Amino acid sequence: MTAILRYEVGSGTVLVEVADDSFGVERPSRNEQGITDAGRRLEDALAAIRPAANAAAEVLKEVGAEHLELQFGVKLAGEAGAIIAQNCSEAHFIVKLSFTHAPAAQLSPEEEIML
Repeated sequence: MTAILRYEVGSGTVLVEVADDSFGVERPSRNEQGITDAGRRLEDALAAIRPAANAAAEVLKEVGAEHLELQFGVKLAGEAGAIIAQNCSEAHFIVKLSFTHAPAAQLSPEEEIML
């Protein structure tokens, strides 16, 4: 079975389908149409994953690879906000962060002499 969560977003609302037994989805708050109010704005729910994404990006940047890509899934979970999904196939959003190190600046012959 699935449940429908309603999130406030921008100047409207968005409905999200989730597994009925999803973490953070409470049955008692459903309205007459069977829709559960998530109890928070979508933007606020998604902000919950920002610390994990920042931490992973910072650690992986230290690897020193020329190009690095980090991808993870995000599931919406009612009052719990957003959580990192076990796998991308069950996620509501797939977030892909990509980093490319700028090549070291080449010094001109005149700049090399000044060093």
